[in-house]
Amino acid sequence: MRQVTDHRLDNPALTSLTGPHARFAERRGRVLRYPREVSWFVALPDDPVAADWEDLAALAGPGSRALLPASAAVPPDGWDVEWRLEGFQMVLDDHDDASEVPHQEVLRLGAADVPEMLALAGRTRPGPFHARTIDLGAYYGIRRGGELVAMAGERLRPPGWAETSAVCTAATHRGQGLAARLVRAVAAGARSRGDRSFLHVTADNTGAVRLYESLGFRVRRRTAFTMVRVPAPARGA
Repeated sequence: MRQVTDHRLDNPALTSLTGPHARFAERRGRVLRYPREVSWFVALPDDPVAADWEDLAALAGPGSRALLPASAAVPPDGWDVEWRLEGFQMVLDDHDDASEVPHQEVLRLGAADVPEMLALAGRTRPGPFHARTIDLGAYYGIRRGGELVAMAGERLRPPGWAETSAVCTAATHRGQGLAARLVRAVAAGARSRGDRSFLHVTADNTGAVRLYESLGFRVRRRTAFTMVRVPAPARGA
């Protein structure tokens, strides 16, 4: 696969919130974020300065948490970094066949499925998943005996791209190829709109990296997700 140099993937939260996800955007100055019930993601400009961090503090609120996705931004003094996950951004080869017709077992999920989706995400921890995360794009699942045991869907949406996310399988149903079926379904949905698929994975999740590589994804770059906490006002201020 040729190297993907599309700049829209360099700051995917920003290009999503100024593009296909503009309807979600809450803005202050050059800083944007999703509603909290949708995602904790915030988007800083490529070259954040002190004023941008001040705008983020005002937008998020004192003492609140904000998640910087695929960002190299370093918060200023006074901000706590609660955690930082190093990982890879991977893109699907535009000539790959991973987006074939979904397996017949794959079902499109909707609002009525959200309680089960939240429960599954809570047990498997595929990444942040909230009550309205499903509003970001198409989500698919697999049921066994009526129980939702695996799911995957779309999250960030830079123009021309769709991020595969929330890929998870209940512990009792792993090793059956369910994640692969769902990743293929998400890719097929994206391709039907003319979008290409990409995703993020932590560097220590070698099993997931191998799975995605087997489906035609290739590492585009190293990246990180950082959870920061906005400074609380000084006492007496």
